[in-house]
Amino acid sequence: MSTPEATNRGAQIVVLGSINMDLMIRCNQLPRPGQTIIADSSAEVPGGKGANQAVAAARAGGSVSMIGRVGDDAFSSRLVENLQREQVATDGVLPTTETPSGLAIVAVESSGENSIVAVPGANAQLTPDDVAAFADRIRTADVLMLQLEVPFETVQAAIDVARQAGVTIVLDPAPMPAELDNALLRVDLICPNESETEAIVGHPVSSDEEIDRAIASLHARGARQVILTLGSRGAVASDGTTTRRIAPTPIDPVDTTAAGDAFAGALAVRIAEGANLFEAAGFAAVAGALAATRPGAQPGMPTRTEIDRILQSQKS
Repeated sequence: MSTPEATNRGAQIVVLGSINMDLMIRCNQLPRPGQTIIADSSAEVPGGKGANQAVAAARAGGSVSMIGRVGDDAFSSRLVENLQREQVATDGVLPTTETPSGLAIVAVESSGENSIVAVPGANAQLTPDDVAAFADRIRTADVLMLQLEVPFETVQAAIDVARQAGVTIVLDPAPMPAELDNALLRVDLICPNESETEAIVGHPVSSDEEIDRAIASLHARGARQVILTLGSRGAVASDGTTTRRIAPTPIDPVDTTAAGDAFAGALAVRIAEGANLFEAAGFAAVAGALAATRPGAQPGMPTRTEIDRILQSQKS
């Protein structure tokens, strides 16, 4: 199997994170505790927050390299081949024989809402030594994109390499742990969703005053720029001086599983291209909305043309 390596096409983005196979189950409504239901359908779909964001960034126009791990199993080749089809460089995707590839069981109800249970598998084997092996790749990137589905010490190692090289660091703090070290919040841009924000700052973000308090707290804990994604309420972006609301794009949701990943990947592209925070957030919001109108994680990621078309229609 040939393995694409990083190219010079477009904004250079390195994504360090998880690579999963998603077992998608579609049902009329999610089961209650102790309840058994009959699903409408099931499918195996490549996923994982890291891989999803890599595909989202590639479709949005970035030149993307993935750093992650897969197991020695039937899923691994499919996961890598899918990234390759999406023009993501996979020479940083390393095999491990110690554990199977990451797996997520994703139940999606008819409203588009979802529930996810993930088994880390090979993702838990991604180490600081792996970061060191690809440190030069990180140093030459425009943006390093991170999440929290791989070990925290590995994420921190990548942050350290990128910071020393002056590479812009974007963190999607998901899944949110019970406690998050402030060191992981000292990034150029953090983009938590509503529940993640509440977990970090310790209070709701329902009102404008609560949102302002949350943003101030994230800045105080080290984040230079902040974007809070609030689902149907849009997003709020702050560069530390100015705060702006990003209006939601009206949609009929089909599957919200990867909307946040589409947002993050598209955001990384526009930041890497030199857009200001607010322009990048508007671009990312459209990408996230489009992804929510389609089934599946990576298959539903929008292209640059699709995103630009919606943005143009919003201006007219």
